[in-house]
Amino acid sequence: MSTEHSAALDGLQLDVAVIGAGVGGLYALYAMKNKLGLNAQGFDEADDVGGTWYWNRYPGCRVDTESTVYTYSFDLDMFQNWQWSERYAQQEEVQAYLSAVADKHDLKSSINFGTRIAKADWLEEEGQWQLTTKTGEKIKARYVIESVGLLSSSYAPSFPDQDKFKGEVLVSSKWPKENPDLSDKRVAVIGTGSTGIQVITSLAGKVKHLHVLQRTPQWVVPLGIGPFPQDTRERIKKDPKGYRDWALDTASVFGFQESTTPALSVSEEERQAIYEAAWQKGNGFEFLLGTFSDLVVTPEANKTATDFIKSKIDAIVKDPDTARKLTPTDYYAKRPLAADNYYAVYNRDDVSLHDVKTNQIERFTENGLIIGGEEVELDVVIMATGFDAMTGNYLKIDTTGRDGVKLKDEWSDGPHTYAGLAVSGFPNLLMVFGPFSPFTSQPLVHEWQVDYFTDLIEKAEEVNGVIDVEKSAQEDWVGICQEGMAGTLFEVTDSWINGANIPGKPRTSMWYMGGMSNYMVEMNKIRDEGYRGFEISKSRVPCLEDQE
Repeated sequence: MSTEHSAALDGLQLDVAVIGAGVGGLYALYAMKNKLGLNAQGFDEADDVGGTWYWNRYPGCRVDTESTVYTYSFDLDMFQNWQWSERYAQQEEVQAYLSAVADKHDLKSSINFGTRIAKADWLEEEGQWQLTTKTGEKIKARYVIESVGLLSSSYAPSFPDQDKFKGEVLVSSKWPKENPDLSDKRVAVIGTGSTGIQVITSLAGKVKHLHVLQRTPQWVVPLGIGPFPQDTRERIKKDPKGYRDWALDTASVFGFQESTTPALSVSEEERQAIYEAAWQKGNGFEFLLGTFSDLVVTPEANKTATDFIKSKIDAIVKDPDTARKLTPTDYYAKRPLAADNYYAVYNRDDVSLHDVKTNQIERFTENGLIIGGEEVELDVVIMATGFDAMTGNYLKIDTTGRDGVKLKDEWSDGPHTYAGLAVSGFPNLLMVFGPFSPFTSQPLVHEWQVDYFTDLIEKAEEVNGVIDVEKSAQEDWVGICQEGMAGTLFEVTDSWINGANIPGKPRTSMWYMGGMSNYMVEMNKIRDEGYRGFEISKSRVPCLEDQE
Protein backbone atom coordinates (compact mmCIF):
# COMPACT_ATOMS: atom_id res chain seq x y z
CA MET A 1 0.00 0.00 0.00
CA SER A 2 1.21 3.49 -0.79
CA THR A 3 2.53 5.47 2.17
CA GLU A 4 2.83 8.77 0.31
CA HIS A 5 0.19 11.47 0.05
CA SER A 6 -1.25 11.74 -3.47
CA ALA A 7 -2.02 15.25 -4.71
CA ALA A 8 -3.88 13.79 -7.69
CA LEU A 9 -6.24 11.87 -5.40
CA ASP A 10 -6.75 14.64 -2.85
CA GLY A 11 -9.82 16.70 -3.69
CA LEU A 12 -11.19 14.18 -6.21
CA GLN A 13 -14.94 14.63 -6.84
CA LEU A 14 -16.96 11.59 -7.93
CA ASP A 15 -20.50 10.50 -8.45
CA VAL A 16 -19.71 7.04 -7.06
CA ALA A 17 -16.86 5.62 -5.00
CA VAL A 18 -16.65 1.83 -4.94
CA ILE A 19 -14.63 0.41 -2.05
CA GLY A 20 -13.25 -3.01 -2.88
CA ALA A 21 -12.07 -4.60 -6.14
CA GLY A 22 -13.19 -8.17 -5.58
CA VAL A 23 -16.11 -9.98 -7.21
CA GLY A 24 -18.79 -7.54 -6.03
CA GLY A 25 -16.74 -4.36 -6.35
CA LEU A 26 -15.72 -5.03 -9.95
CA TYR A 27 -19.29 -5.55 -11.06
CA ALA A 28 -20.51 -2.54 -9.07
CA LEU A 29 -17.90 -0.38 -10.80
CA TYR A 30 -18.94 -1.79 -14.18
CA ALA A 31 -22.63 -1.11 -13.50
CA MET A 32 -22.09 2.45 -12.30
CA LYS A 33 -19.94 3.34 -15.31
CA ASN A 34 -21.59 1.38 -18.08
CA LYS A 35 -25.24 1.13 -17.05
CA LEU A 36 -25.69 4.51 -15.39
CA GLY A 37 -22.91 6.49 -17.03
CA LEU A 38 -21.78 7.94 -13.71
CA ASN A 39 -18.32 9.17 -12.82
CA ALA A 40 -17.21 6.21 -10.72
CA GLN A 41 -13.87 5.04 -9.40
CA GLY A 42 -12.81 2.10 -7.26
CA PHE A 43 -10.46 1.95 -4.29
CA ASP A 44 -8.57 -1.06 -2.97
CA GLU A 45 -5.64 -1.58 -0.64
CA ALA A 46 -4.24 -4.32 -2.90
CA ASP A 47 -2.21 -3.61 -6.04
CA ASP A 48 -4.51 -5.66 -8.29
CA VAL A 49 -8.09 -6.86 -8.52
CA GLY A 50 -9.36 -9.98 -6.80
CA GLY A 51 -10.32 -9.02 -3.26
CA THR A 52 -10.24 -12.18 -1.15
CA TRP A 53 -8.60 -14.00 -4.05
CA TYR A 54 -5.78 -11.48 -4.17
CA TRP A 55 -4.81 -11.91 -0.52
CA ASN A 56 -5.44 -15.64 -0.03
CA ARG A 57 -2.60 -17.40 -1.84
CA TYR A 58 -1.91 -20.07 0.76
CA PRO A 59 -1.13 -23.68 -0.28
CA GLY A 60 -4.26 -25.50 -1.40
CA CYS A 61 -6.41 -22.38 -1.74
CA ARG A 62 -9.37 -22.99 -4.02
CA VAL A 63 -13.13 -22.40 -4.10
CA ASP A 64 -15.26 -25.02 -2.40
CA THR A 65 -18.25 -23.78 -4.35
CA GLU A 66 -18.77 -25.26 -7.81
CA SER A 67 -16.89 -23.19 -10.40
CA THR A 68 -20.14 -23.26 -12.40
CA VAL A 69 -21.61 -20.60 -10.11
CA TYR A 70 -18.38 -18.82 -9.18
CA THR A 71 -18.72 -16.52 -12.14
CA TYR A 72 -20.51 -13.51 -13.55
CA SER A 73 -23.43 -13.79 -15.94
CA PHE A 74 -23.59 -10.15 -17.15
CA ASP A 75 -20.98 -10.88 -19.84
CA LEU A 76 -22.69 -13.76 -21.61
CA ASP A 77 -19.73 -14.35 -23.90
CA MET A 78 -17.39 -14.95 -20.97
CA PHE A 79 -20.07 -16.85 -19.05
CA GLN A 80 -20.49 -19.25 -21.97
CA ASN A 81 -16.89 -19.54 -23.08
CA TRP A 82 -14.61 -19.13 -20.07
CA GLN A 83 -12.83 -22.46 -19.73
CA TRP A 84 -12.68 -23.32 -16.05
CA SER A 85 -10.34 -26.27 -15.82
CA GLU A 86 -11.57 -27.71 -12.53
CA ARG A 87 -14.81 -28.38 -10.72
CA TYR A 88 -13.39 -26.21 -7.91
CA ALA A 89 -11.10 -23.54 -9.33
CA GLN A 90 -7.80 -22.86 -7.60
CA GLN A 91 -6.85 -19.38 -6.41
CA GLU A 92 -4.65 -18.65 -9.42
CA GLU A 93 -7.48 -19.46 -11.81
CA VAL A 94 -10.05 -17.36 -9.95
CA GLN A 95 -7.61 -14.45 -9.86
CA ALA A 96 -6.92 -14.84 -13.58
CA TYR A 97 -10.65 -14.86 -14.34
CA LEU A 98 -11.36 -11.69 -12.34
CA SER A 99 -8.37 -9.98 -13.95
CA ALA A 100 -9.61 -10.99 -17.41
CA VAL A 101 -13.06 -9.54 -16.69
CA ALA A 102 -11.50 -6.29 -15.44
CA ASP A 103 -9.24 -6.06 -18.50
CA LYS A 104 -12.00 -6.77 -20.99
CA HIS A 105 -14.21 -4.04 -19.55
CA ASP A 106 -11.38 -1.58 -18.86
CA LEU A 107 -12.06 -1.42 -15.14
CA LYS A 108 -8.49 -1.30 -13.82
CA SER A 109 -7.96 2.19 -15.22
CA SER A 110 -10.72 3.38 -12.89
CA ILE A 111 -9.38 1.69 -9.75
CA ASN A 112 -7.03 3.38 -7.30
CA PHE A 113 -4.90 0.47 -6.14
CA GLY A 114 -2.77 0.65 -2.99
CA THR A 115 -5.38 2.95 -1.47
CA ARG A 116 -7.09 2.14 1.82
CA ILE A 117 -10.20 4.10 2.76
CA ALA A 118 -9.92 4.73 6.50
CA LYS A 119 -12.77 7.15 7.14
CA ALA A 120 -16.17 8.02 5.66
CA ASP A 121 -18.22 11.04 6.74
CA TRP A 122 -21.67 12.01 5.48
CA LEU A 123 -21.86 15.73 4.72
CA GLU A 124 -25.53 16.56 5.16
CA GLU A 125 -25.36 20.09 3.77
CA GLU A 126 -23.60 18.84 0.64
CA GLY A 127 -25.60 15.65 0.22
CA GLN A 128 -22.49 13.55 -0.30
CA TRP A 129 -19.76 11.54 1.40
CA GLN A 130 -16.24 12.58 2.22
CA LEU A 131 -13.80 9.68 2.20
CA THR A 132 -10.39 9.93 3.81
CA THR A 133 -7.62 7.55 2.85
CA LYS A 134 -5.08 6.14 5.28
CA THR A 135 -2.53 8.62 3.93
CA GLY A 136 -4.86 11.60 4.34
CA GLU A 137 -6.31 12.26 0.87
CA LYS A 138 -9.92 13.44 0.88
CA ILE A 139 -12.34 12.34 -1.83
CA LYS A 140 -15.97 13.32 -2.20
CA ALA A 141 -18.67 11.13 -3.75
CA ARG A 142 -22.43 11.35 -3.85
CA TYR A 143 -22.74 7.57 -3.51
CA VAL A 144 -20.47 5.11 -1.77
CA ILE A 145 -20.70 1.40 -2.55
CA GLU A 146 -18.93 -0.84 -0.08
CA SER A 147 -17.95 -4.23 -1.42
CA VAL A 148 -15.44 -5.03 1.28
CA GLY A 149 -15.86 -8.79 1.45
CA LEU A 150 -17.63 -11.33 3.63
CA LEU A 151 -14.38 -13.15 4.45
CA SER A 152 -11.72 -10.49 4.02
CA SER A 153 -11.11 -9.14 7.52
CA SER A 154 -8.62 -11.72 8.76
CA TYR A 155 -8.30 -12.66 12.41
CA ALA A 156 -4.91 -13.74 13.75
CA PRO A 157 -4.50 -13.89 17.53
CA SER A 158 -1.16 -12.98 19.06
CA PHE A 159 0.53 -15.18 21.62
CA PRO A 160 2.98 -14.23 24.37
CA ASP A 161 6.63 -13.91 23.32
CA GLN A 162 5.76 -14.17 19.63
CA ASP A 163 8.51 -11.66 18.84
CA LYS A 164 11.11 -14.04 20.30
CA PHE A 165 10.40 -16.79 17.77
CA LYS A 166 13.36 -17.23 15.40
CA GLY A 167 11.23 -18.94 12.80
CA GLU A 168 8.57 -17.48 10.52
CA VAL A 169 4.93 -16.69 11.30
CA LEU A 170 2.67 -16.67 8.23
CA VAL A 171 -0.96 -15.59 8.10
CA SER A 172 -2.95 -17.59 5.55
CA SER A 173 -5.04 -14.62 4.42
CA LYS A 174 -1.97 -12.41 3.87
CA TRP A 175 0.20 -15.03 2.19
CA PRO A 176 3.45 -13.81 0.57
CA LYS A 177 3.41 -13.35 -3.20
CA GLU A 178 6.61 -15.33 -3.38
CA ASN A 179 5.50 -18.70 -2.09
CA PRO A 180 7.97 -19.78 0.64
CA ASP A 181 9.70 -23.14 0.36
CA LEU A 182 8.44 -25.22 3.29
CA SER A 183 9.71 -28.60 2.10
CA ASP A 184 12.34 -29.09 4.80
CA LYS A 185 10.47 -27.23 7.54
CA ARG A 186 8.71 -28.24 10.73
CA VAL A 187 5.39 -26.50 10.24
CA ALA A 188 2.50 -25.86 12.62
CA VAL A 189 -0.97 -24.94 11.35
CA ILE A 190 -3.18 -23.17 13.89
CA GLY A 191 -6.83 -23.56 12.93
CA THR A 192 -8.97 -26.24 11.30
CA GLY A 193 -11.64 -24.21 9.56
CA SER A 194 -12.11 -24.03 5.80
CA THR A 195 -8.69 -22.47 5.24
CA GLY A 196 -6.95 -24.70 7.73
CA ILE A 197 -8.13 -27.97 6.21
CA GLN A 198 -7.02 -26.80 2.75
CA VAL A 199 -3.56 -25.90 4.06
CA ILE A 200 -3.29 -29.15 6.02
CA THR A 201 -4.24 -31.44 3.13
CA SER A 202 -1.96 -29.51 0.79
CA LEU A 203 1.12 -29.57 3.02
CA ALA A 204 0.86 -33.09 4.43
CA GLY A 205 3.72 -35.12 2.99
CA LYS A 206 5.37 -32.03 1.50
CA VAL A 207 6.97 -30.63 4.66
CA LYS A 208 9.43 -32.21 7.07
CA HIS A 209 6.79 -32.52 9.79
CA LEU A 210 3.31 -31.07 10.05
CA HIS A 211 1.80 -30.19 13.43
CA VAL A 212 -1.96 -29.53 13.41
CA LEU A 213 -3.00 -27.36 16.34
CA GLN A 214 -6.71 -28.08 16.65
CA ARG A 215 -8.95 -26.20 19.07
CA THR A 216 -12.26 -27.38 17.64
CA PRO A 217 -12.68 -30.58 15.59
CA GLN A 218 -14.75 -30.27 12.41
CA TRP A 219 -17.17 -32.38 10.41
CA VAL A 220 -15.37 -32.68 7.06
CA VAL A 221 -16.55 -34.45 3.91
CA PRO A 222 -14.65 -34.96 0.63
CA LEU A 223 -14.57 -32.06 -1.83
CA GLY A 224 -14.46 -34.12 -5.00
CA ILE A 225 -11.68 -32.31 -6.86
CA GLY A 226 -11.71 -33.06 -10.56
CA PRO A 227 -12.12 -31.58 -14.03
CA PHE A 228 -14.90 -29.15 -14.82
CA PRO A 229 -18.00 -31.25 -15.64
CA GLN A 230 -18.52 -31.34 -19.39
CA ASP A 231 -22.31 -31.74 -19.18
CA THR A 232 -22.56 -28.53 -17.15
CA ARG A 233 -20.26 -26.72 -19.59
CA GLU A 234 -22.56 -27.70 -22.45
CA ARG A 235 -25.65 -26.67 -20.46
CA ILE A 236 -24.22 -23.21 -19.76
CA LYS A 237 -23.04 -22.76 -23.35
CA LYS A 238 -26.46 -23.68 -24.71
CA ASP A 239 -28.55 -21.55 -22.35
CA PRO A 240 -26.47 -19.27 -20.10
CA LYS A 241 -29.40 -17.15 -18.91
CA GLY A 242 -31.43 -20.23 -18.18
CA TYR A 243 -28.60 -21.73 -16.11
CA ARG A 244 -28.12 -18.48 -14.19
CA ASP A 245 -31.85 -18.18 -13.48
CA TRP A 246 -31.98 -21.81 -12.34
CA ALA A 247 -29.03 -21.30 -9.99
CA LEU A 248 -30.51 -18.11 -8.50
CA ASP A 249 -33.85 -19.84 -7.99
CA THR A 250 -32.28 -22.40 -5.63
CA ALA A 251 -32.01 -21.62 -1.94
CA SER A 252 -28.23 -21.48 -1.61
CA VAL A 253 -27.01 -20.82 -5.19
CA PHE A 254 -24.28 -23.47 -4.90
CA GLY A 255 -24.94 -25.17 -8.22
CA PHE A 256 -27.25 -27.95 -7.03
CA GLN A 257 -30.90 -28.32 -6.09
CA GLU A 258 -31.51 -28.61 -2.37
CA SER A 259 -33.32 -31.67 -1.07
CA THR A 260 -36.98 -31.54 -0.05
CA THR A 261 -36.89 -34.94 1.68
CA PRO A 262 -36.70 -35.13 5.50
CA ALA A 263 -33.95 -37.42 6.77
CA LEU A 264 -36.23 -39.57 8.92
CA SER A 265 -38.84 -40.02 6.20
CA VAL A 266 -36.79 -42.73 4.46
CA SER A 267 -35.47 -46.06 5.66
CA GLU A 268 -32.08 -46.43 7.31
CA GLU A 269 -30.82 -48.33 4.28
CA GLU A 270 -31.93 -45.62 1.84
CA ARG A 271 -30.55 -42.87 4.07
CA GLN A 272 -27.14 -44.51 4.25
CA ALA A 273 -27.11 -44.95 0.47
CA ILE A 274 -27.88 -41.25 -0.04
CA TYR A 275 -25.13 -40.21 2.34
CA GLU A 276 -22.65 -42.60 0.72
CA ALA A 277 -23.43 -41.27 -2.76
CA ALA A 278 -22.94 -37.70 -1.51
CA TRP A 279 -19.68 -38.68 0.20
CA GLN A 280 -18.35 -40.23 -2.99
CA LYS A 281 -19.38 -37.24 -5.12
CA GLY A 282 -17.95 -34.65 -2.74
CA ASN A 283 -19.00 -31.07 -1.87
CA GLY A 284 -19.73 -30.05 1.71
CA PHE A 285 -22.66 -27.82 0.86
CA GLU A 286 -24.35 -30.53 -1.16
CA PHE A 287 -23.81 -33.07 1.62
CA LEU A 288 -25.42 -30.76 4.18
CA LEU A 289 -28.18 -29.25 2.04
CA GLY A 290 -28.60 -31.62 -0.90
CA THR A 291 -29.08 -34.94 0.89
CA PHE A 292 -32.00 -34.11 3.18
CA SER A 293 -34.05 -31.02 3.86
CA ASP A 294 -33.91 -30.88 7.66
CA LEU A 295 -30.29 -31.47 8.66
CA VAL A 296 -29.83 -27.86 9.80
CA VAL A 297 -33.21 -27.71 11.49
CA THR A 298 -33.85 -30.91 13.44
CA PRO A 299 -31.38 -32.40 15.95
CA GLU A 300 -32.57 -35.94 15.19
CA ALA A 301 -32.01 -35.46 11.48
CA ASN A 302 -28.65 -33.79 12.08
CA LYS A 303 -27.51 -36.76 14.14
CA THR A 304 -28.05 -39.12 11.21
CA ALA A 305 -25.49 -37.07 9.27
CA THR A 306 -22.97 -36.80 12.10
CA ASP A 307 -23.29 -40.53 12.84
CA PHE A 308 -22.45 -41.21 9.19
CA ILE A 309 -19.41 -38.92 9.16
CA LYS A 310 -18.26 -40.34 12.50
CA SER A 311 -18.37 -43.82 10.99
CA LYS A 312 -16.09 -42.56 8.22
CA ILE A 313 -13.66 -41.01 10.72
CA ASP A 314 -13.51 -44.27 12.67
CA ALA A 315 -12.96 -46.28 9.49
CA ILE A 316 -10.29 -44.00 8.03
CA VAL A 317 -8.21 -42.96 11.06
CA LYS A 318 -6.15 -45.89 12.33
CA ASP A 319 -5.41 -44.61 15.83
CA PRO A 320 -8.60 -44.63 17.99
CA ASP A 321 -7.38 -41.78 20.21
CA THR A 322 -6.67 -39.59 17.17
CA ALA A 323 -10.09 -40.48 15.74
CA ARG A 324 -11.68 -39.44 19.03
CA LYS A 325 -9.86 -36.09 18.98
CA LEU A 326 -11.02 -35.49 15.39
CA THR A 327 -14.67 -36.16 16.17
CA PRO A 328 -16.77 -33.08 17.01
CA THR A 329 -19.34 -33.09 19.77
CA ASP A 330 -21.53 -30.32 18.37
CA TYR A 331 -24.05 -30.24 15.54
CA TYR A 332 -23.16 -30.38 11.86
CA ALA A 333 -24.34 -26.79 11.53
CA LYS A 334 -21.42 -24.56 10.62
CA ARG A 335 -20.23 -23.53 7.20
CA PRO A 336 -19.88 -27.05 5.73
CA LEU A 337 -16.25 -28.01 5.23
CA ALA A 338 -14.87 -30.22 2.48
CA ALA A 339 -11.38 -31.41 1.59
CA ASP A 340 -10.28 -34.62 -0.08
CA ASN A 341 -8.44 -37.12 2.17
CA TYR A 342 -8.59 -34.86 5.22
CA TYR A 343 -8.92 -37.58 7.86
CA ALA A 344 -6.38 -39.83 6.11
CA VAL A 345 -3.73 -37.15 6.70
CA TYR A 346 -3.60 -38.17 10.37
CA ASN A 347 -2.40 -41.67 9.52
CA ARG A 348 0.92 -40.24 8.39
CA ASP A 349 3.99 -40.53 10.64
CA ASP A 350 5.03 -37.00 9.69
CA VAL A 351 1.74 -35.45 10.89
CA SER A 352 0.94 -34.80 14.57
CA LEU A 353 -2.42 -33.70 15.94
CA HIS A 354 -2.42 -31.47 19.04
CA ASP A 355 -5.62 -30.83 21.02
CA VAL A 356 -4.96 -27.22 22.02
CA LYS A 357 -8.31 -26.84 23.72
CA THR A 358 -7.15 -29.32 26.37
CA ASN A 359 -3.42 -28.52 26.13
CA GLN A 360 -3.40 -24.83 25.35
CA ILE A 361 -0.89 -22.84 23.34
CA GLU A 362 0.90 -20.99 26.13
CA ARG A 363 3.59 -18.95 24.41
CA PHE A 364 6.27 -18.83 21.77
CA THR A 365 9.88 -19.68 22.45
CA GLU A 366 12.90 -18.99 20.25
CA ASN A 367 12.52 -22.45 18.76
CA GLY A 368 8.77 -23.06 18.69
CA LEU A 369 5.68 -23.13 20.90
CA ILE A 370 4.92 -24.25 24.45
CA ILE A 371 1.79 -26.40 24.21
CA GLY A 372 0.40 -27.90 27.39
CA GLY A 373 3.69 -27.29 29.18
CA GLU A 374 5.87 -28.95 26.54
CA GLU A 375 7.92 -27.33 23.80
CA VAL A 376 7.18 -28.23 20.19
CA GLU A 377 10.13 -27.23 18.00
CA LEU A 378 9.07 -25.45 14.81
CA ASP A 379 10.44 -23.53 11.86
CA VAL A 380 7.15 -22.06 10.61
CA VAL A 381 3.81 -21.28 12.25
CA ILE A 382 0.83 -20.72 9.93
CA MET A 383 -2.14 -18.79 11.33
CA ALA A 384 -5.25 -20.19 9.65
CA THR A 385 -7.44 -18.69 12.34
CA GLY A 386 -10.28 -17.35 10.26
CA PHE A 387 -12.03 -14.05 9.70
CA ASP A 388 -14.06 -11.39 11.44
CA ALA A 389 -16.81 -12.30 9.01
CA MET A 390 -19.55 -10.13 7.55
CA THR A 391 -19.02 -7.00 9.69
CA GLY A 392 -15.22 -6.84 10.14
CA ASN A 393 -14.21 -4.81 7.10
CA TYR A 394 -17.20 -2.46 7.35
CA LEU A 395 -16.21 -1.52 10.88
CA LYS A 396 -12.56 -1.02 9.93
CA ILE A 397 -13.75 2.11 8.12
CA ASP A 398 -14.58 4.86 10.64
CA THR A 399 -18.01 5.65 9.22
CA THR A 400 -20.19 8.54 10.42
CA GLY A 401 -23.71 9.04 9.09
CA ARG A 402 -26.47 11.54 9.76
CA ASP A 403 -26.45 13.49 13.05
CA GLY A 404 -22.92 12.34 13.81
CA VAL A 405 -23.96 8.74 14.40
CA LYS A 406 -21.14 6.23 13.95
CA LEU A 407 -21.68 2.85 12.34
CA LYS A 408 -19.70 1.13 15.11
CA ASP A 409 -22.23 2.48 17.64
CA GLU A 410 -25.22 1.53 15.52
CA TRP A 411 -23.80 -1.99 15.31
CA SER A 412 -22.58 -2.25 18.91
CA ASP A 413 -25.08 -5.06 19.59
CA GLY A 414 -24.69 -6.59 16.14
CA PRO A 415 -25.33 -5.35 12.60
CA HIS A 416 -28.56 -3.76 11.38
CA THR A 417 -29.27 -3.40 7.66
CA TYR A 418 -32.16 -3.38 5.26
CA ALA A 419 -31.93 -6.46 3.04
CA GLY A 420 -28.13 -6.50 3.27
CA LEU A 421 -28.02 -3.41 1.05
CA ALA A 422 -28.25 -0.27 3.19
CA VAL A 423 -28.29 1.08 6.75
CA SER A 424 -30.79 3.57 8.13
CA GLY A 425 -29.19 6.95 8.83
CA PHE A 426 -26.33 6.39 6.38
CA PRO A 427 -27.65 7.90 3.13
CA ASN A 428 -26.35 6.85 -0.28
CA LEU A 429 -24.21 4.16 1.34
CA LEU A 430 -24.92 0.86 -0.38
CA MET A 431 -23.47 -2.55 0.39
CA VAL A 432 -22.77 -5.61 -1.71
CA PHE A 433 -23.62 -8.69 0.35
CA GLY A 434 -23.84 -6.76 3.58
CA PRO A 435 -25.13 -8.28 6.84
CA PHE A 436 -28.57 -9.92 6.53
CA SER A 437 -28.03 -10.86 2.91
CA PRO A 438 -29.14 -14.39 2.00
CA PHE A 439 -27.02 -17.30 3.22
CA THR A 440 -25.75 -18.31 -0.21
CA SER A 441 -22.80 -18.60 -2.54
CA GLN A 442 -21.77 -15.12 -3.52
CA PRO A 443 -20.84 -14.16 -7.12
CA LEU A 444 -24.23 -14.48 -8.83
CA VAL A 445 -25.90 -13.02 -5.74
CA HIS A 446 -23.47 -10.09 -5.75
CA GLU A 447 -24.46 -9.45 -9.34
CA TRP A 448 -28.17 -9.63 -8.53
CA GLN A 449 -27.84 -7.22 -5.59
CA VAL A 450 -25.79 -4.75 -7.63
CA ASP A 451 -28.42 -4.83 -10.39
CA TYR A 452 -31.09 -4.17 -7.76
CA PHE A 453 -29.48 -1.09 -6.25
CA THR A 454 -28.39 0.12 -9.70
CA ASP A 455 -32.09 0.44 -10.48
CA LEU A 456 -32.60 2.16 -7.13
CA ILE A 457 -29.84 4.69 -7.86
CA GLU A 458 -31.29 5.29 -11.32
CA LYS A 459 -34.63 6.12 -9.70
CA ALA A 460 -32.93 8.47 -7.25
CA GLU A 461 -31.00 10.17 -10.07
CA GLU A 462 -34.29 11.06 -11.77
CA VAL A 463 -35.04 13.48 -8.92
CA ASN A 464 -31.46 14.23 -7.84
CA GLY A 465 -32.32 12.28 -4.73
CA VAL A 466 -30.69 10.88 -1.61
CA ILE A 467 -31.38 7.25 -0.68
CA ASP A 468 -31.94 6.35 2.96
CA VAL A 469 -33.80 3.57 4.77
CA GLU A 470 -36.80 3.76 7.09
CA LYS A 471 -35.71 2.64 10.54
CA SER A 472 -38.85 0.57 11.04
CA ALA A 473 -38.37 -1.27 7.74
CA GLN A 474 -34.78 -2.05 8.67
CA GLU A 475 -35.72 -3.45 12.07
CA ASP A 476 -38.56 -5.47 10.56
CA TRP A 477 -36.03 -7.05 8.17
CA VAL A 478 -33.58 -7.76 11.00
CA GLY A 479 -36.44 -9.36 12.95
CA ILE A 480 -37.34 -11.63 10.03
CA CYS A 481 -33.70 -12.71 9.75
CA GLN A 482 -33.29 -13.34 13.45
CA GLU A 483 -36.47 -15.38 13.52
CA GLY A 484 -35.26 -17.40 10.55
CA MET A 485 -31.89 -18.07 12.17
CA ALA A 486 -33.58 -19.06 15.44
CA GLY A 487 -35.29 -21.88 13.58
CA THR A 488 -31.96 -23.49 12.64
CA LEU A 489 -29.15 -25.30 14.41
CA PHE A 490 -26.78 -22.59 13.14
CA GLU A 491 -28.15 -20.45 15.97
CA VAL A 492 -26.92 -22.77 18.72
CA THR A 493 -23.60 -23.80 17.13
CA ASP A 494 -20.63 -21.47 17.66
CA SER A 495 -19.02 -20.34 14.41
CA TRP A 496 -18.22 -17.25 12.34
CA ILE A 497 -21.77 -17.45 11.01
CA ASN A 498 -22.96 -15.91 14.27
CA GLY A 499 -19.74 -14.11 15.21
CA ALA A 500 -18.80 -16.51 18.02
CA ASN A 501 -15.26 -16.97 16.66
CA ILE A 502 -14.13 -13.41 17.51
CA PRO A 503 -13.51 -12.52 21.18
CA GLY A 504 -15.79 -9.68 22.26
CA LYS A 505 -17.90 -9.68 19.11
CA PRO A 506 -21.68 -9.75 19.68
CA ARG A 507 -23.02 -13.26 19.08
CA THR A 508 -25.96 -12.66 16.82
CA SER A 509 -27.66 -13.53 13.57
CA MET A 510 -26.24 -11.85 10.46
CA TRP A 511 -28.13 -13.68 7.69
CA TYR A 512 -31.40 -13.95 5.81
CA MET A 513 -32.05 -17.69 6.06
CA GLY A 514 -35.05 -17.89 3.70
CA GLY A 515 -32.95 -18.73 0.64
CA MET A 516 -32.18 -16.76 -2.52
CA SER A 517 -35.42 -17.66 -4.26
CA ASN A 518 -37.51 -16.20 -1.45
CA TYR A 519 -35.14 -13.24 -1.13
CA MET A 520 -35.70 -12.32 -4.77
CA VAL A 521 -39.47 -12.61 -4.36
CA GLU A 522 -39.41 -10.32 -1.33
CA MET A 523 -37.03 -7.80 -2.90
CA ASN A 524 -39.04 -7.64 -6.11
CA LYS A 525 -42.17 -7.04 -4.04
CA ILE A 526 -40.37 -4.18 -2.27
CA ARG A 527 -39.44 -2.71 -5.68
CA ASP A 528 -42.97 -3.15 -7.06
CA GLU A 529 -44.33 -1.27 -4.04
CA GLY A 530 -42.24 1.77 -4.90
CA TYR A 531 -39.12 0.54 -3.12
CA ARG A 532 -40.97 0.17 0.16
CA GLY A 533 -38.71 0.87 3.13
CA PHE A 534 -36.31 3.00 1.13
CA GLU A 535 -36.60 6.78 1.36
CA ILE A 536 -35.64 8.88 -1.64
CA SER A 537 -35.58 12.58 -0.74
CA LYS A 538 -34.43 15.45 -2.93
CA SER A 539 -30.83 16.49 -2.35
CA ARG A 540 -30.10 19.97 -1.07
CA VAL A 541 -27.43 20.45 -3.71
CA PRO A 542 -27.58 20.18 -7.50
CA CYS A 543 -26.10 17.17 -9.23
CA LEU A 544 -22.69 17.44 -10.88
CA GLU A 545 -24.10 17.92 -14.36
CA ASP A 546 -26.20 20.87 -13.17
CA GLN A 547 -23.11 22.48 -11.65
CA GLU A 548 -21.12 22.36 -14.89
